[in-house]
Amino acid sequence: MSVTIHPTAVVETGAELGVNVTVGAMAYVGPNAVLHDNVTLHPKSTVFGRTLLNEHVEVFPGSVLGGPPQVLGYQDSQESRLEVGARTVMREHTTLHTGSPEHGGVTQVGADCLFMAHTHAAHDCVVGDSCVVANNTHIGGHVTVGEQVWFGGAVAVHQWCRIGPHAFVGGGSILVADVIPFGSVVGNHAHLAGLNVVGLKRRGFSRETIRSLRSAYRMLYAKEGTFSERLEDTAATFAETAEVMQIVDFIRSSKNRALCLPR
Repeated sequence: MSVTIHPTAVVETGAELGVNVTVGAMAYVGPNAVLHDNVTLHPKSTVFGRTLLNEHVEVFPGSVLGGPPQVLGYQDSQESRLEVGARTVMREHTTLHTGSPEHGGVTQVGADCLFMAHTHAAHDCVVGDSCVVANNTHIGGHVTVGEQVWFGGAVAVHQWCRIGPHAFVGGGSILVADVIPFGSVVGNHAHLAGLNVVGLKRRGFSRETIRSLRSAYRMLYAKEGTFSERLEDTAATFAETAEVMQIVDFIRSSKNRALCLPR
């Protein structure tokens, strides 16, 4: 299949385009961009910087991918890159920035994600596969998001936060702390409101696993004892349940931000 480039589009020398790539009217592709097979850039979309778009990525009008990190004193570097996984969709006016070299230089977005209109992920973010980011959600720099995390609309995520796999962040939340895997958070500032049971059921987790997660959640956030004691009790009780241990390991590895807790 051939590449389709609209006469009003600009594709700079040095850009690499795979087969069946479509570049719409007034779109721009910079000299360091790499577009793999079947990528679609809709009219007035922009891809510049050292940006890699994998197969079947779709970019809608007004989106800007690969902008330099919004860091004071940043100087262009070969290490500053953006990588987007296959089949991810960027709706209107999505912005994704490349990474800052002093922190590894790479911003990564996984496969099969959906960024809805007017969403943003800053430098050095790592977003897992199959995440959904609803309209007007902004993710600060250095944030790590696990697989299959869903964000409601108008969420703001503070720099360096971690959001565990299969978590849910409710619309309008201001997130300044880490979210455990499978957790559900809401509010300003966001607090832990329980487990993302709806998401667990939709994704086919067994009843036994959900029951174990609920029991572990109650043990972990009970009022008796210290949090450290409850964490170790939870780890000992549910050592054979991988999903619970995923929460335990997530908490044990916390270092930059506090944890979202229940009220």
